[in-house]
Amino acid sequence: MSTSLNIPPIAPGKLPLIGHTLPLIKDRLAFLQSLRTHGPIVRVTVGPKTLTVVNSPELMHKMLTSQADEFTKGLLFEKLKLFGKDALPVAEGKPHLRRRRLMQPAFHRQQIAGYVTTMRETVEPYIASWDGGTPLDLKTEMQLMTQGVVMSALFSATPPRGPARTILDSVDTVFTTALKRALLPISVLERLPTRGNRKVRAAGITLRTTVADIIAEHRAHPDTYDDIVSLLLNARDESGEPLPDDEILSEVVGLLAAGSETTAVVLSWLFHELGRAPELERRLHEEVDSVLAEGPLTAERVPRLVLTRRLVSETLRLYSPAWLVTRKAVAEVRLGEFTLPAGSDVIWSAYTLHRDPQLYPDPLRFDPDRWLPERPQPPKGAFIPFGSGKRMCMGDAFAWTEAVLITALVASRWRLRPTPDTVRPVGEITTHPSSLHMVPELRHHTLAGKAR
Repeated sequence: MSTSLNIPPIAPGKLPLIGHTLPLIKDRLAFLQSLRTHGPIVRVTVGPKTLTVVNSPELMHKMLTSQADEFTKGLLFEKLKLFGKDALPVAEGKPHLRRRRLMQPAFHRQQIAGYVTTMRETVEPYIASWDGGTPLDLKTEMQLMTQGVVMSALFSATPPRGPARTILDSVDTVFTTALKRALLPISVLERLPTRGNRKVRAAGITLRTTVADIIAEHRAHPDTYDDIVSLLLNARDESGEPLPDDEILSEVVGLLAAGSETTAVVLSWLFHELGRAPELERRLHEEVDSVLAEGPLTAERVPRLVLTRRLVSETLRLYSPAWLVTRKAVAEVRLGEFTLPAGSDVIWSAYTLHRDPQLYPDPLRFDPDRWLPERPQPPKGAFIPFGSGKRMCMGDAFAWTEAVLITALVASRWRLRPTPDTVRPVGEITTHPSSLHMVPELRHHTLAGKAR
């Protein structure tokens, strides 16, 4: 039997009945950041619910690797089953392992190299459609762009802007609902015929209808496509049977949702920082112009965009999308010096980890040169933008390539100028900018060699 000495301490500031609800409501990112000063593991309460927050990079690493089997994905991922109960991002145990092995070939680095031309051809029309001098809602533009990349590269589908925006709004609705239900887990409210519940059901129907149409097109013309939908349709389970239609539907919906969110917010923050740093922007333009002067961006040329990749790395550090990730202890777990009771709801945050001054000098400064090979690098486990261990995001190489490519293509044509709006990080399903409008200015010359 565990003793109270082994239980992580409660964070200061707990109020009767409501616990730490007020600081979570006021500024959840700042509150989670403040918890890092209270030790490697600390507990907080939200009403009657207790959450265990893991701050130590060493203990995070153990939880995600050597002790991964002692935890399930936890509360947030349970709520994300709105996208499909069997999809890889939320699957557990053997179903997760089988599905990951099945889909891994689509995300092999050699396969991703083959996606580069599709990515480029998808992104260029979005960028060319911008109107110089007219402010952009940059997060929405980036979401549409990255959603388009996922749909074209992985599903061979290219919906026009109107339907694409409907898909994007549906993804946002489901993500927002999942987060609310995770932070306020009162299951009876999820079954009431409220306006919000009706909205999320409609969003789910939109997504599943969209994906069902894509699957039907692949079934009708099986020799036309060679993508992840084809892979799922041709897959067989242990008994040699094809995957049930509902499982394929859930898997594709889950990929669509995940692929249209994370990379988009990273790119939004990247251009926000460039808009405040003319010298960095100049260096980026110089690199991009040099590489693209030789011809279109190809898989062979992407690795030469070394500063561009460091810009992505630094954005992933300073604005990690993963501000809240959950786990649940399957049984009583010993983590470091502490004992977590069976059923403990655990959370960790790459966002707060990456901003810890004990791990990163001057952590709030945007400095892509901190990733130069000659500079001291963070300790193992201190930079985990895509997680770690067997549940690490399978699409990490896809996301890296996509982010570098989009950054370079935007920079080859436009400067994005800031507007007077105040921009701050907000913890939604990812780390969103509160409001981010930027004004595109066409550069004086483009890589097509035309004077502007």
